[in-house]
Amino acid sequence: MNRISLGVPAGVLDSLPDDDGTAARDMERAVEGIEHSLNNAIEEANDESEAVPTVVDAMEAMEAKAERYDEFVPELRAWGQSPIYAIAWRNCYLELLAQLGEVAWLADRLDRERSFRQFEDGIRFGKD
Repeated sequence: MNRISLGVPAGVLDSLPDDDGTAARDMERAVEGIEHSLNNAIEEANDESEAVPTVVDAMEAMEAKAERYDEFVPELRAWGQSPIYAIAWRNCYLELLAQLGEVAWLADRLDRERSFRQFEDGIRFGKD
């Protein structure tokens, strides 16, 4: 298993209005932390079948954060505040999800693990 490499896309960094670069550095540090945690979990796993559930857990957490930031956008606008930071963080998490989906050894296994979880959680199609 190869290490995972994640990064904040330039477009997300460019969308930040922060003149001194603090917000960009915070975002880059957060992504480095996610990358470090994932790579530690992968290194500790005995094989891919042990590593993939950890990656899917992280992906589900990122999806939840992206949704939460997306929900902030209309609230911030309603209060007359700029939603640019919420939009940037939402986009960052969505980009990280896309980057994880492009990792060769993960791609097929991610779909299988996510499908397994749906059925394991008790979702049954066609039944009320």
